[in-house]
Amino acid sequence: MKPDIPAVLAEIAGLAARNAAPDVDPAERAGALGLSAALLGMAAEAWDGAAQRLVEENQAVRALLADAGERAGENASLASGADNDLRISTLSANNARLRAALIALHEAVEGDEVPEARALESRIWDELRLSTERRRLSGALA
Repeated sequence: MKPDIPAVLAEIAGLAARNAAPDVDPAERAGALGLSAALLGMAAEAWDGAAQRLVEENQAVRALLADAGERAGENASLASGADNDLRISTLSANNARLRAALIALHEAVEGDEVPEARALESRIWDELRLSTERRRLSGALA
C-alpha cells in the first residue's frame, strides 16, 4: 500500500487528535471519522497480506533476473538472494532493490529484437500486471 501503513496510521492519529476537541464542527468530525474508518480498513487488509505479496514479488523478480543471465548486468547477483528476514521493512527494502533491477532489465531488453529478449520483456510485463493484481484491495473498507 502506498503510502506506507505507518504513514496512514500517523494520519489517522492526527485526525483523531484534531477531532477530539469539543469545538469541532459535527459535520467535519463525521467526515474525519468516515475517512479514518476507510483508511483503517484499507490498512488492515494491506497489512494482512503484505509479507506474502512482497515474498511472491521478490521471488518472481529474482527468477526473471536469473533467467536474464548476463542481460541483468550488475544486478545479476540479486537473483541468488532470499527473503530470510520476514519483517515488512526488510521485505520492502529488498523489493525496492529488486524492482529497480527489474526496471534496468526492462530497459536493457526493450529495444532488443532477439527472440529471447522479446520473451523476457513479455514476462516482465506479465509480472508487472501480477504485481498490480497483488496490491488490489477488496473494496470492503470497514
